[in-house]
Amino acid sequence: MTLAFDEPRIQEVVGSLSRKMLINGEWVDSASGRTFDTVNPATEDVLASVAHGEAADVDAAVRAARAAFEDGSPWRKMPHGQRGKIIHKLGDLILEHLDDFALLESLDNGKPYSVAKAADVPLAADLFHYMSGWATKIEGNTVPVSAWDPDQYLAFTLREPVGVCAQIIPWNFPLLMAAWKIGPVLAAGCTTILKPAEQTPLSALLLGELAMQAGLPPGVLNIVTGFGEAGAALAAHRDVDKVAFTGSTEVGREIVKAAAGNLKKVTLELGGKSPNVVYADADIDKAIAGSAHAIFFNQGECCVAGSRLYVEESVYDQVVEGVAEQASQIKVGNGLDPDTNMGPLVSAEQFERVTGYINSGRDEGANIIGGDRVGDRGYFVAPTVLTGTREDMKAVREEIFGPVVAAAPFNAERDILPTANNSNFGLGAGVFTRDVSKAYRTARRLRAGTVWVNTWNVFDASLPFGGYKESGWGREMGHAVFTNYLETKTVITDLS
Repeated sequence: MTLAFDEPRIQEVVGSLSRKMLINGEWVDSASGRTFDTVNPATEDVLASVAHGEAADVDAAVRAARAAFEDGSPWRKMPHGQRGKIIHKLGDLILEHLDDFALLESLDNGKPYSVAKAADVPLAADLFHYMSGWATKIEGNTVPVSAWDPDQYLAFTLREPVGVCAQIIPWNFPLLMAAWKIGPVLAAGCTTILKPAEQTPLSALLLGELAMQAGLPPGVLNIVTGFGEAGAALAAHRDVDKVAFTGSTEVGREIVKAAAGNLKKVTLELGGKSPNVVYADADIDKAIAGSAHAIFFNQGECCVAGSRLYVEESVYDQVVEGVAEQASQIKVGNGLDPDTNMGPLVSAEQFERVTGYINSGRDEGANIIGGDRVGDRGYFVAPTVLTGTREDMKAVREEIFGPVVAAAPFNAERDILPTANNSNFGLGAGVFTRDVSKAYRTARRLRAGTVWVNTWNVFDASLPFGGYKESGWGREMGHAVFTNYLETKTVITDLS
């Protein structure tokens, strides 16, 4: 196996990172002095030991963020255009460190270096570039009063930053999820505490270094590395005004409970079990390729993975055989191997979860195509297709978060839509058809925040993203994201 980087280069990039937490513009140890290990999922070797943040560290970070948000602070006094320049500069710096970020994402998460370099890192930079323009475009309105003398009263609205924000991100797209959270919060003029996933803290630490280089004042961005107790302390902290969380629906429910103490605002981007509907009139080759991409991209560790594949009966065998053939051609291996198409799952826990669902499907009577462990070291699972499934199967109902798709046939358009919508989730969905009218009807009736037609996994900083039902509250990206981070104030003046 030939790797894209040799060991000295890996040690250079990982070794140059701070392993501490960023609080008030300084890299600091945890209050307890404790650390934890982050592991390379391809080798099961320890990459680095990182500060283990807990409640005391969260409290220090919140105090720093509050001070940075107060009236008269450099951040609050900064002209909006200057704020936008700093955000844009951070995007530039990410591109300047493209190789380093891609390497860290591959080492810490397992994803192919080539994918991180082509997608994760450029999209993160683009998010900051896009959001930088919004810093000067947050506007209120002048409102004509309707029940009073319009010459006597001047009424207008202001859009003001919500305050101190806690932002808790997952491990599947570590850098990109950090960008999705930090970009709009900075453009809105808020301050923040970012809590990266304990499995993948390294790219967040590099991002913190670059944020300071870009000119972000101390305390505006704080980074606390740690486990669930740090996230819980953030969600419950009474001096946090807003919490944004991306992760599982189960943890999302706990976030809501923790936030109830001071009724802080909450946005949630949670789990999914996305239906992918393939009609018989689709471009079958495109549908096969798109359906495989929908589930096997990023090792299936994607909240919008097309994990429920519904194919019109007359082409069912052809499509399923095509997806299974594509799965068999996927090279599973170390993300630093240039020939790798799919890396390992992120952790031993995730490996056990995914293989447990595959075994559950087998036990409940599904046919398993693939599903084997690959190699004897690292958390590698072969891409998997389940056929002969039923809607009551655990592997069909619950989010697996791995490269496992459950396939089933359907007879007619009127039959499939109730089935496709028969889920507690509603994050993503897709439809493949050549019939524009059918595509529109299906997209309108699918209960999901994003519906792809004849494609999958197309994201853009300008496009709002979020879920229906138990897939969350609120939207990321686009101008819609600012609903999360701005308050509306109404001002009425008597001119008489």
